[in-house]
Amino acid sequence: MTPPASVRIMGILNVTPDSFSDGGSFHSLSLAVDQAARLIDDGADILDIGGESSRPFAEPVSEDEELERVIPVIEAIRRRWPTPISIDTTKAAVARTALAAGADIINDISALRKDPRMLEVVQESTVPLIIMHMQGTPADMQIKPEYQDVVADVIAFFQERIAWLRENGVAQDRLIIDPGIGFGKTMQHNLSILKHLKELTSLKVPVLLGHSRKRFLGELSGLAVQDRDNLTAVISALSVREGIAIVRVHNVAASRLAIQVTEAIAQAV
Repeated sequence: MTPPASVRIMGILNVTPDSFSDGGSFHSLSLAVDQAARLIDDGADILDIGGESSRPFAEPVSEDEELERVIPVIEAIRRRWPTPISIDTTKAAVARTALAAGADIINDISALRKDPRMLEVVQESTVPLIIMHMQGTPADMQIKPEYQDVVADVIAFFQERIAWLRENGVAQDRLIIDPGIGFGKTMQHNLSILKHLKELTSLKVPVLLGHSRKRFLGELSGLAVQDRDNLTAVISALSVREGIAIVRVHNVAASRLAIQVTEAIAQAV
């Protein structure tokens, strides 16, 4: 029997018309639920549901529209499966409503910097909170991003955010950090972060890696977005030895197999 993987897999379910990889593919309730079933069958440990694209230069959507996109999907999934659900949002009202509908995790790519009301939602709940590093906003993050030292800068950002959250009553053991691959970073910035992932684990909180189908993989390989799952799986496999807790991917099956093989090698005598 294969032992459980040390790296948990978060399956991406975008219920948006304009996400960079699968925008529009699961925009209806039935298509979204069907995709959730596939992700769970393929071994997803968590489902991450988002109703607003965070691709470069994406336009924001209204609170009402985001709620209309994600809440029926969360409710439908929760009725059928116990799989933990993460709500990918920067809006406090969406997070609060999603938790009431059955979500189990808040995933805020702004690290609670966009909506000041999000702190109250986090304080009122006991669920895990994922905070991500992003230079700028989706509308401008890829316009000449610059760092003195990208790894040191990302670590300093999380040190500040973790301290701020603790000061505001959010226990550190609820936190998960995401270095934000592709969010306000060039290909070389992304590669530097991947090379130094162990330094992020020194912050003593779980690390989530969201590298799936990202642009830098296309820059390295010349492959189109839909053809990057094998490259994604390679990085998922590398995450095993870097102490990563969660990988966030579109193709769960590919990353699951890559992780299982890597762990079998690591466990060999």
